[in-house]
Amino acid sequence: MFDSSNVLPRWLEVLLCEKFYNACIIHEDAKKNEKNIFCLDCCISICPHCLPPHRSHRLLQIRRYVYHDVIRLDDATKLFDTDFVQSYTTNSAKVVFLNQRPQTRTFRGSGNICCTCDRSLQDPYIFCSLSCKIQYLMRREGGVSKFIFECKFLSLPDPGSEDGLISPDSVLEQSGSARTSSGSGGNGSVGSRTLSCTAATAEQIIVRKKRSSVSAYRAACRPVFSPVSEISAALMNRRKGNPQRAPLY
Repeated sequence: MFDSSNVLPRWLEVLLCEKFYNACIIHEDAKKNEKNIFCLDCCISICPHCLPPHRSHRLLQIRRYVYHDVIRLDDATKLFDTDFVQSYTTNSAKVVFLNQRPQTRTFRGSGNICCTCDRSLQDPYIFCSLSCKIQYLMRREGGVSKFIFECKFLSLPDPGSEDGLISPDSVLEQSGSARTSSGSGGNGSVGSRTLSCTAATAEQIIVRKKRSSVSAYRAACRPVFSPVSEISAALMNRRKGNPQRAPLY
């Protein structure tokens, strides 16, 4: 469907640049008129009141967490290769960020970091958002055509299941966590601990399977920290010796 050029498909280019959750000017007097739906066929953002003419189109629900746009991982994997992109769990659904989030400081510790923006990540993830992976592929692979899937049908979730809006009070938990966004661990303490152990075991198995694949990505990325930072850390952690006093005469 897509050629091997390094030009992004139109729908993907607009999706990453679009400003969602602004009021729809066509339905500015209606309630719940935020533009939180993206039509891949028309390459525009629409509000729920704009849906009727787009019912037969491919529609993507945009969710929101603390002023940042996220989409369900299930939807993202139908459109794009999401391997090694950090996912989170909220409201019983896994989501990924569309764009990288601004940082007040650069991460300087040890551990995984995003290959594009240096944000701290859990192992084995090396991209914090879809945008960061796309930038990496454009820079290293010369295009994203091999990583985009042909999706002929994409529908919105059932209206009664969820409204797509993640409340600011919810907490985005990293994939594999047994907790829910509300912080509850289950109906009983024993069941909660069992679920946590099961999730942790599954996470370890996934990590082992991905280590061989992720090494290829890491080989092309810059090191986690430079020799200069190693020297600085060594100097800061060096213990002081016993004080030397001048001899008395």
